[in-house]
Amino acid sequence: MNFDLDTAVIGIYFLFLIAIGWLFRTFTSTTSDYFRGGGNMLWWMVGATSFMTQFSAWTFTGAAGKAYNDGFAVAIIFMANAFGYLMNYLYFAPRFRQLRVITVIQAIRQRFGSVNEQVFTWSSMPTSIINAGIWLNGLAIVTSGLFGYDMETTIIVTGLVVLFMSVTGGSWAVIASDYMQMVIIMAVTITCAVVAIIKSGGPAHIVQDFPVDFLIGGDMNYLSLFALWGFFIFVKQFSITNNMLNSYRYLAAKDSKNARKAGLLACVLMTMGPFIWFMPSWFMASEGIDLFAMYPEAGAKAADFAYMSFVSLYMPAGMLGLLVAAMFAATMSSMDSGLNRNAGIFVKNFYEVILRPKASEKELLLMSRLSSTVFGLVIIGFALFINSLKGLSLFDAMMYVGALIGLPMTIPGLLGFFIRKTPDWAAWATLVVGGLVSYLVGFVMTPDFVVSTFGLDSDLTSREWSDTKVAVGIMAHTVITAGFFALTTLFYRGLSEEREAEVDTFFTNRDTPVISDDDEHRSVDNRQRNILGYLILVAGLGVMLMFLVPNPFWGRMVFVLCGGIVVAIGLLLITSIDKTLSDKASTRKKTLVSES
Repeated sequence: MNFDLDTAVIGIYFLFLIAIGWLFRTFTSTTSDYFRGGGNMLWWMVGATSFMTQFSAWTFTGAAGKAYNDGFAVAIIFMANAFGYLMNYLYFAPRFRQLRVITVIQAIRQRFGSVNEQVFTWSSMPTSIINAGIWLNGLAIVTSGLFGYDMETTIIVTGLVVLFMSVTGGSWAVIASDYMQMVIIMAVTITCAVVAIIKSGGPAHIVQDFPVDFLIGGDMNYLSLFALWGFFIFVKQFSITNNMLNSYRYLAAKDSKNARKAGLLACVLMTMGPFIWFMPSWFMASEGIDLFAMYPEAGAKAADFAYMSFVSLYMPAGMLGLLVAAMFAATMSSMDSGLNRNAGIFVKNFYEVILRPKASEKELLLMSRLSSTVFGLVIIGFALFINSLKGLSLFDAMMYVGALIGLPMTIPGLLGFFIRKTPDWAAWATLVVGGLVSYLVGFVMTPDFVVSTFGLDSDLTSREWSDTKVAVGIMAHTVITAGFFALTTLFYRGLSEEREAEVDTFFTNRDTPVISDDDEHRSVDNRQRNILGYLILVAGLGVMLMFLVPNPFWGRMVFVLCGGIVVAIGLLLITSIDKTLSDKASTRKKTLVSES
């Protein structure tokens, strides 16, 4: 690996991210701007950030390791994400935008009252902090493994850089950078997939030469357990992508139409993604490359180096730096859910509501940045804790968090979107029930219990046990936790007049489209297209200039292909600028001059 070249690529890429934060700083003047872009963002930016919230260094580490070990099985998670985004497009995305709130907890406040506002304020933060810590740890695995840095030092330094970028930029800079990162990552991963396919002789050879069953993987004696896991992964991802707590993705859209189109974009990208992202890992396994021998110090986490090893071994000089830079940026955008989102909830649903009801916008913006800083430091601390658990794979960690911690939180936010006649206590009581279910599944349920309950003939393998634990956890929450929320309708005796009015407002907003079509918004639209278009164009030309790096001819052409994709997107944004608005402004100016 050309260390100096890769380092230079990473440094240049960071300059682009800093430029995005600087250029979009003028878009932020209120907390609404800071946390959701003032609800003025176009569909392609919102769709990109919706997609990128499910995309981080974990995709290239934990998920890539799962692809290396078990083939196509990992793609089920991402296909389930695509199904969730399809439901966003068909129903949820525009209705989330129509809630007309700045933070998701404000929607919880309308639907379930002030007590639940505080309950969900303080219970929703740990999950996003845990997820962000796992993402940061995944990125540290990559950078330390490739550049030889100490893991703990890498986590601290990387976390501080991510913290600085996220805190200073606000939602405009973060979401704009999400779009640029999406373009770069898709361009890089497409070129890597093409190289993997060419070197393997075609996808058929990868499937035939894969060391275990390509569709279900190895270490699996019971196909029924794999099917059970796959089904409930779809249930979990549907719940996670279609509930009020995760509706923040669409609160930034300028109107209902843009929110719907954003959901479609995320769906299309997530459907195509697995077949692009995991081709290199599948290729590495089919070639019989032993990552556990290459990275003995990594232990059980050696498979997490599958994607990076492919880029290091088979891609031209300079590509590794470009990919690591994009991964760094993707993790930054994903960590925003643990920084910007948590800060928004803390400031708008606790600080402003409980501590300082009369605080000015200037004070609230200052507190937003301060609270983001605190959350960032907490995330760094948790990432260091995750790193100390040497025997825990990133894939299993992500699955456990989603099934046992994240899912119970989503149930009131999903069912409460449809079931109206529930007492306010139904929301927090459901969290209590969900916590008990997670405890039973996580700490009481044992492999022997599963074998005897389901009448299995032999002990479960380690993979069967981890998959079954996730599936049973999701199933228990689907039946018991969700069932409990539905049963609370039996205790509904009406609400106070004030609360009835708030609930009426919630459901009226949900069903009333947000329509935006005026010159002021078109001006903001043009600024978005103009700034990002030229930044992406310059980035694409920079990638194409890597043609000059000493490489074989095919390696030089890889950068031409990659940069060409990026340039095309930049030109598309620039040419989509609404020229009629500037023409109207020019005509108005000439009229005023002639009248004077």
